[in-house]
Amino acid sequence: MFEYPNFLSPVAFELFGLTIRWYSISYILGFIYFYFFALRNLNKFNLDKKRLEDLFFYLFLSVIIGGRLGYVIFYNINFYFRNPYEILKVWEGGMSFHGALIGITITIIIFSKKKNISLFQLSDLLSITAPVGIFLGRISNFLNQELIGRPTDIYLSIRYPNEDLYRHISQIYEAIFEGLIPAILLLIIFYKFKIKNGLLTSIFLINYGLSRIIIENFREPDFQLGLKFDFISQGQILTVPIIILGFIFLYLCQYKQK
Repeated sequence: MFEYPNFLSPVAFELFGLTIRWYSISYILGFIYFYFFALRNLNKFNLDKKRLEDLFFYLFLSVIIGGRLGYVIFYNINFYFRNPYEILKVWEGGMSFHGALIGITITIIIFSKKKNISLFQLSDLLSITAPVGIFLGRISNFLNQELIGRPTDIYLSIRYPNEDLYRHISQIYEAIFEGLIPAILLLIIFYKFKIKNGLLTSIFLINYGLSRIIIENFREPDFQLGLKFDFISQGQILTVPIIILGFIFLYLCQYKQK
């Protein structure tokens, strides 16, 4: 059992009076990783530098707008309806993976059609790079002391300031199983095996969905929502379609591609 370290803070540093948070940095680093990975593998994804720069810009907007609107709609619509100006405070946290995924999906469908690029190629590119951003985002959640785990007495647990109980380190569970492990696994598959387009996407979606549904059982439900039917969280409900989509991709890439 561990005590939450006093030296940890959601604030990375201050620059000219501007507070820079780890949460913002995690998004920036995630996008940087995506850009340079894609730049190194342009031919494998039917891209050139100009197309990549266009895609980068559209994806950046879709992640920020989709992620924020997803959180607003799925998790706290009543609060933001009363305080619409709070929607703009993205730097304080409150992003939804499911909303970002919807935004990204719409973007790459449109982009693939306009640029005549395989949708599977673009989705594979995003599936390889997204786990790094997810990993960094979950670490930032830990630093923010948000998305905290449920009470437990197991050895690997943590006590936050001003609390008298220990909790699962659910953010770290998610960082490992939704981020770190798939980031490594998908890179190995990409570089070591000859596979059909879309397979990486299906692996990413199925892994994320199953990991999220399982780990949510160790995480406190959102206080403003609680558990649906006293046993399932909003995140678990929203994740079911991701697993289904993953199996659809698996079917399409294995049986519908020549």
